[in-house]
Amino acid sequence: MRTRHALVVAATAGSLAAVIVGPAQAAEYSSALKIRGVQYDAPGRDSNSCTSGNTKQEYLTVKNYSKTATINLKNYVVKDATGNRFKFTANHYLQPGDYVKLRGGRGTDSDAGNVVYRNNCNFLWNNDKDTIYLYKPSGSRSDVHAYTKSRDDRDGNGYIGFHK
Repeated sequence: MRTRHALVVAATAGSLAAVIVGPAQAAEYSSALKIRGVQYDAPGRDSNSCTSGNTKQEYLTVKNYSKTATINLKNYVVKDATGNRFKFTANHYLQPGDYVKLRGGRGTDSDAGNVVYRNNCNFLWNNDKDTIYLYKPSGSRSDVHAYTKSRDDRDGNGYIGFHK
């Protein structure tokens, strides 16, 4: 990966100052649909049993950050670094500012409850580190975030927020 530096020049009261700023951050994707946060480590002892496990406690929150556009999640795809994936196959509309929690386990999807279930009792996110990808129906990337437990989960509660 190429590291870029930015040169910032400021003029104040007739004097100039030049500052070299550290490596430029990757630009945010232009999509209004972004990953708000992930409960990557479900509370309790991990068990992917469909009847008594805690995979429903693992979730990804996806939010519509648009101020005006409603977004249909149908055909959006969520993936992790190893290729585990979930595709939204039904219409699920997010109004501006609205969000949905994509939960593990089995359950009934609910627009009113802002929840979609993966209908899979296996955990999707790794407890030590992972990368989360959100793809538009066109296949282009909507958002991506990598995390490590040691770097990003300072309070150790298994949840990491990416966008407010």
